[in-house]
Amino acid sequence: MSKTDWVTATKELLKKYKGKAHPLEYKNLYQLVVMVVLSAQDSDKHINSIAPIFFKEYPDMKSLATADEGSLFKLISKVRNFGNKTKWLMELAKTVKIDKNIPLSMEGLTALPGIGRKSANVIMRGAGVKAEGVIVDLHVVRVAPRLGIASGTDPKKIEKQIMEVIPEKDWGEIGMAISFLGRETCRPTHPHHHECVMSKHCAYFKENHS
Repeated sequence: MSKTDWVTATKELLKKYKGKAHPLEYKNLYQLVVMVVLSAQDSDKHINSIAPIFFKEYPDMKSLATADEGSLFKLISKVRNFGNKTKWLMELAKTVKIDKNIPLSMEGLTALPGIGRKSANVIMRGAGVKAEGVIVDLHVVRVAPRLGIASGTDPKKIEKQIMEVIPEKDWGEIGMAISFLGRETCRPTHPHHHECVMSKHCAYFKENHS
């Protein structure tokens, strides 16, 4: 990895996407938690499409805590890995019981079934609390090594590398900003270099346009 000054290099990127809403269309913290669990290895678009029916049936954590497998299966059977996700949601709701008990720390969230570091980071950003890490989704795993800000394919290692070069005050936004860059500009094939705010700092761009 080169000695890029990532604080300066990411200024424009952070400015472009700061505070931009996550693609999951949730209305409150309870909905965000459920949708984050459902969206693992599935698309945000798909989860957005089933969410209204799900939340009509289970509008809050208290109602979800009474759900049985059969009722949940009907609502989420088209979601990838729905068997495990059904169990996780039932267990999570029985643990949390009511919306106001939803934890807002990395430790509290990752102790719940179906919630890893990435999911916890997404929930904490959505709740507007102080970040304890960096969101590393599939887009970040692909884009961060391209940029040169991280290397490898392990999300935890990529998160750690980003945390080492980006100040703590920006942890809550940098992951989502890189994710949006990956969704909109830095596509898997034919990335739009000409409209990328990171091109002058990007290792991949330099390699392919030197």
